[in-house]
Amino acid sequence: MTARARTTLMAATAVALSIAVAGPAVAAPATGGHDATRRAMEAAVTAGVPGVTASARDAHGTWSEAVGTGDLRTGEPRSERDRYRVGSITKTFVATVLLQLEAEGRLSLDDTVDEWLPGVVEGNGHDGGRITVRQLLNHTSGVYNYTADEEFVRAYFLEDGFFEHRYDTVTPRELVAVAMTHEPDFAPGAGWRYSNTNYVLAGMVIEEVTGRPYGDEVRRRVIEPLKLRATSVPGTRTTLPRPSSRAYSKLAGAATGPTYDVTRLNPSIAGAAGEMISSSADLNRFYTALFRGRLLPAEQLAEMTTTVPAEPGVEYGLGLIKRRLDCGVTVWGHAGGIHGSSSEAVTTRDGRHALAFNFNGDWAGDSGAVTEAEFCAK
Repeated sequence: MTARARTTLMAATAVALSIAVAGPAVAAPATGGHDATRRAMEAAVTAGVPGVTASARDAHGTWSEAVGTGDLRTGEPRSERDRYRVGSITKTFVATVLLQLEAEGRLSLDDTVDEWLPGVVEGNGHDGGRITVRQLLNHTSGVYNYTADEEFVRAYFLEDGFFEHRYDTVTPRELVAVAMTHEPDFAPGAGWRYSNTNYVLAGMVIEEVTGRPYGDEVRRRVIEPLKLRATSVPGTRTTLPRPSSRAYSKLAGAATGPTYDVTRLNPSIAGAAGEMISSSADLNRFYTALFRGRLLPAEQLAEMTTTVPAEPGVEYGLGLIKRRLDCGVTVWGHAGGIHGSSSEAVTTRDGRHALAFNFNGDWAGDSGAVTEAEFCAK
């Protein structure tokens, strides 16, 4: 998979528009062990990321490392125990809950959106009666991505709007309503395009099926059973739990200009598409458990890993990204970005080798170089 494809994927999976600072791709020499991973992290910091935290699990045990700065004001370094906003990695948790509900016979992935959310997806050519839950989860619904709306971008992702609206609460129905002011990208099932609206709707379906907010179901079904003590669904909470680092963004499309501390924000603008908080160690535990069959029966895990073509070199399952690395290793997981926080968490199909990491600043370089270093260094 090329650096261009990896960078495109990272941008696509951001819950925001990913107003990122352009930077060069980073590479790491293949020196063995996790040394290459650490060197790739250091290269990202040299190229402009304030700090990086990462953790890996393999046959030799657990390795964690942090490089760079966690707080530009105090100079406090990043910590391998940092909790951070994981953005679209939230989508794997949401898809897992829906697949558990299917396994319990409480819904079918072939149910239409209108069966659970009548009248919510309509207008400008959108028709929830023609879109299935499965199409929400694999981004083949054609539903417009609300974070691509220009007014929404100005209000929440660019400098003036962010500081005016950073603490606003936005409901899931309001987010979907933004998408409904646009035409769909294509007819249901006729293509693939990443849309955060799909997962806002998926979270709403969970609430309709269970009678509880999607976050409660994620906590009850995933976080608590796996004892993910650094993982949370914040709702409207604007702060990060400690230990954590600050998050930084230019809040613009330019590589120059001031850098802003954007740590505090109301994550309801992301909701079930990308609001969750976790740590690298917790993310590794989650994806390892998922692929070792601790969260889903074999039938549902098979559905989750049934993919459709997405970006070049990338396939998308149900809340899962599958990609083949340059060295031939195939990894599964997700990437995510939200206001000054870019993350990735992946594992091999057997769950024996997992990696999760986070950048606490804008980055448009090749973040996938860290993954390549971890899985491909000899």
